[in-house]
Amino acid sequence: MDVELDGKIVTAHCPNSGSMKSLIEEGNVVYLTKSDNPNRKLKYTAEIMQLKDGTLACINTQLPNYLVEEGIRKGKIKEISGDIRREVKYGEENSRIDLLINDNIFVEVKNVTLAETNLPSVAQFPDAKTTRGAKHLRELSKEAKKGNKAYNFYVVNRTDCKTFKIAEHIDPDYEKESLTAAKAGVKILVYNTRIEIKDNNVLIEIDKRLDQYK
Repeated sequence: MDVELDGKIVTAHCPNSGSMKSLIEEGNVVYLTKSDNPNRKLKYTAEIMQLKDGTLACINTQLPNYLVEEGIRKGKIKEISGDIRREVKYGEENSRIDLLINDNIFVEVKNVTLAETNLPSVAQFPDAKTTRGAKHLRELSKEAKKGNKAYNFYVVNRTDCKTFKIAEHIDPDYEKESLTAAKAGVKILVYNTRIEIKDNNVLIEIDKRLDQYK
């Protein structure tokens, strides 16, 4: 991602494999972190975007796993509790579960930053076709059928959304897998985040549960 910094253009690493639809627009503000690692090719990482209306969106897709883990440990996520392990191998399709709790609660975490102009306060996922996301739903379905608890956890990581829905117009196959997973017993959890920036200090944390769009 090319960003203007102190009058110069720098190329920053963008830890996001999605399209970032509804976010990429010239003139938006990008908040960067800088690495002092001499072996890194790109010294800067794009972390947060500020849209022209003031909306903040966290574009680092590596962060939500930590936010959910912290939220569970602090008791902010009432539906889940227990001992947590991260990135545990499981399933039949060479998968790793984002969070495994007490060896029987499987939690797959997704970062959500899409909100389109026709539904401006509705967060949507995915923002591009995702065969990987569909695979995760299949794996969760199998665990639910075994009697384990399985959650697809959507972290709405932008500050202007009040509800959530699957973006079936972007990836109808993902929607079908979501419906199949729900029938198998996979639960959907949706929480938003609180994002605050003050004096170059950033606070991002799990905030409250959101309803699904109807």
